[in-house]
Amino acid sequence: MSSVKTAEMNSLKELAALGQAVWLDYIRRNLITSGELKRLIDEDGLKGMTSNPSIFEKAIVGGAEYAADLDRLRAQPGMDAMAIYEAIAIKDIQSAADVLRPVYDETKGRDGYVSMEVSPYLAMETESTIREARRLWKAVDRRNLMIKIPGTLPGLPAIRQAIGEGINVNITLLFAEERYEQVADAFIAGLEDFAKGGGDVRQTASVASFFVSRIDTLVDSIVEQKLKKAASETEKRLLESIEGQVAIANARLTYRKYKEIVAGPRWKALEAKGARTQRLLWASTSTKNPKYSDVLYVEELIGPDTVNTVPTNTFEDFRDHGRPRLSLEQNVEHAAQVMESLPKAGISMKDVTDKLVEDGVRLFSDAFDKLLAAVDQKTSGGA
Repeated sequence: MSSVKTAEMNSLKELAALGQAVWLDYIRRNLITSGELKRLIDEDGLKGMTSNPSIFEKAIVGGAEYAADLDRLRAQPGMDAMAIYEAIAIKDIQSAADVLRPVYDETKGRDGYVSMEVSPYLAMETESTIREARRLWKAVDRRNLMIKIPGTLPGLPAIRQAIGEGINVNITLLFAEERYEQVADAFIAGLEDFAKGGGDVRQTASVASFFVSRIDTLVDSIVEQKLKKAASETEKRLLESIEGQVAIANARLTYRKYKEIVAGPRWKALEAKGARTQRLLWASTSTKNPKYSDVLYVEELIGPDTVNTVPTNTFEDFRDHGRPRLSLEQNVEHAAQVMESLPKAGISMKDVTDKLVEDGVRLFSDAFDKLLAAVDQKTSGGA
C-alpha cells in the first residue's frame, strides 16, 4: 500500500473522533514484516484487521514470501494442504495480533483485533463450528483474536456457545435486520452464560459484520430487469427511487435497532458488569458500481460505536478524498421509506437477503477450495 497523505489529521483519523474504528480487510506477511502495518496504525489510525480465504489465497499465490514456509511444511509428514494453509495463516494472524496489541491495550480491549474464520465448509454445522472455534482460539493464543463465525441459523447457537466460553467472535455474512437481532440476542445470551459461570464479561468482545455493497449489487440488478418491463411512468419512478439506495437504508435501520438493543434492560445489566457492546461492523464496503462514489459505503455509514473494515483501495481512496461526517443517523425516515418501497416494486427483501447468505456461504467455500488448490500446487512442485 502506498501512502497518499501523511498529515497529522487525515480523513481516516477523523473517523475515530466520530466514534468509528477503521479496520483493514487485508493481510499479508510483508505488510507486517515491512513495518507498513505499524505505519498504518501510527499515521492513519488503523484499529484492526480482518482476513478471509480469498485474501490468503492472493497472498500465498502472489509472491515468493511464503516459499520457505511452504517448502518447510511440505517436508513434514502428514501435512496436507489444509494443515499447511492453517500453519501459515496462524503465523500471520499471530504476528499481526502482536503488532496490534498496543492498540488493544490502549483502547482497553475495544479495538486492536485480528479476525480469523472457521472453515466455511462448516457454515451449516453448529457443533463442528463450535469445535473449530475452540481449536483456532487455542492455536492462535492471542487475546486480541476474533474468531469469525457466519451468521447462519446453525451459526447462532455456535455464537452463543463461543461467547459463553469467553471467545471473541466476529459474526459474518449478515444482510438482514432480523438476522442481526438474532445475532445480538445470541451475543447477549452468551455473555449472560459467561457471567453466570464466573467469567469476566469485560474481557470478551464481538462485532456483527453487516455486509453492505452486495445488497445494492443484487437489488440494482433486479431493478434493472424490472425497468425493462415497467408498464407505467409511476412504476418506473418507483424502481428508480430504489436504485443504489437499499444497502445504506438497510444499514441505517439496523443501526437504529442496535441502539434500541443497547438501551434495553438485558444489555444494561451486562453493561453494569463492564461488558462492551457488540458493535456493528460494516463489511463489503468497496464500491462495485462505477456509477457510485468510490467511498460511498464509508462516507454514508459513519456513526458512534461502529467499525468499517475496508479493502486497501477503499482505505487509500478515503484517506485521499473521503469526507468524514456523522452520516449514519441522517435520513432515517427516508431509509424506512426506501425499504417500504421494495414490496411495492415487487421486490422481496427477505428473498434478497436469503440469496445473499446462500451465495456468501458458497463464495467463501469456493474461495477456500481455490486457496487449498493453490497451496497444493505450490507444495507439489507446481508454479
